[in-house]
Amino acid sequence: MMCVMKHMKKIDHIGIAVSNLSAAIKTYELLGFKIEHREEVTDMNVRVAFLPIGDTRFELLEPFSKDSVVAKFIEKRGEGIHHICIEVKDIQKALQDLKDKNINLVYDVPKKGANNTLISFIHPKSSHGLLIELCQKC
Repeated sequence: MMCVMKHMKKIDHIGIAVSNLSAAIKTYELLGFKIEHREEVTDMNVRVAFLPIGDTRFELLEPFSKDSVVAKFIEKRGEGIHHICIEVKDIQKALQDLKDKNINLVYDVPKKGANNTLISFIHPKSSHGLLIELCQKC
């Protein structure tokens, strides 16, 4: 059986749920951050902005629909850290390895994510309350 660690490359980003992306960007710019990339991820009903810090980034996530999981997160917990994303070499193999180990996934099949990636998530119930995103750059 393959070890999940073999698939991991680095922490890609830390996802931060925000109610107002423009206001959050202004705040982070005051802190010295610069916007690397912005886009709308329609499958997830969010607008995102990436702010690099070293080899990783903050990903600010603003929901544009009440159906968005980020909107539900903010409603329940308020703004703040939503997830930590780990870049993997091969998301298909990583997900299969996790399934083989009975780890609960949010999506069994990767979805299109921001910044030209394929993504899935390890359910927080399988990781002691932390939502872990896995991403593979395309």
